[in-house]
Amino acid sequence: MYSVTVKQNLFYRTEKRKIGQLFYRMKTLPLPSVFIGIHLYTKLINMIKPYKPLLLSFLCLFMGGCDMIDYHPYDVRISGETDVNAHNIAEIEQKCKDKTTIKFVTMGDSQRWYDETLDFVGEINKRDDIDFVIHGGDMSDFGVTDEFLWQRDIMNKLHVPYVTLIGNHDCLGTGEETYRAVFGDPNFSFIAGRIKFVCLNTNAMEFDYSRPIPDFTFLENEITDRKDEFDKTVVSMHVRPYADQFNNNVARVFHRYVTGFPGIQFCTAAHEHHVFEENLFEDGIMYYMSDCMKNRNYYIFTITPDGYEREVVYF
Repeated sequence: MYSVTVKQNLFYRTEKRKIGQLFYRMKTLPLPSVFIGIHLYTKLINMIKPYKPLLLSFLCLFMGGCDMIDYHPYDVRISGETDVNAHNIAEIEQKCKDKTTIKFVTMGDSQRWYDETLDFVGEINKRDDIDFVIHGGDMSDFGVTDEFLWQRDIMNKLHVPYVTLIGNHDCLGTGEETYRAVFGDPNFSFIAGRIKFVCLNTNAMEFDYSRPIPDFTFLENEITDRKDEFDKTVVSMHVRPYADQFNNNVARVFHRYVTGFPGIQFCTAAHEHHVFEENLFEDGIMYYMSDCMKNRNYYIFTITPDGYEREVVYF
């Protein structure tokens, strides 16, 4: 739009240097030199006048492009769907009501692996036998607002409902605030068929023991809440007991609450970026840990009246 000759360019540099010198002189003025400052300010305004049309053009461009501006990576400005878990829980409970066999997927740690997560969604959408998906947490890597929104938009492409737990990376910066706005309370539960799914925040180290994590009051209430509607229980979390982020001072107390649930089937977790399973407390209650999306696999669990089966699927 503007052709700048060498002469014009030299003139611009000269004027820019003069403006800089004026600012420096104004900065170093003693307080009594108010009138000199006003004189310099007037001179500055006169020097800027030739560039007024250009400055106005930049101002209009700036104001017209406000939607393109990220105010701050942790600004918690949420666009799109909020309270995702609540919406999807309503769908899960309605869809699974009176079902005696429940088939669901667990996965986690999608954080920076957007392409792999999109491929995962495509794989699940090819199937017609999955009731819902549990994302085991760590949607974000740094707790940045956009990370949650990008991952939410990918997961929203699923043809089945899903819920998302909070991971330790999701607690960084303003991540917990964003998680609550987009997905809801970090401790929640739902019932599919006659199976209660208890989903927990177990990222104790991210809160420096300033809050009760895991929340035993929540767990105790969940043992009896809606007790006439379920016979079996699955407990899901991001960090398992004895992992680095768990409050391991209370690991055994936590597991005692877990075994207090009617018909406890097993527990699921994520966090450690590889798939494995372990009888952590040597009492037959298995903990199944999902891989990260980088490694392109997920668990499928099928719970029937006679027990349960699990399978690791690679894609």
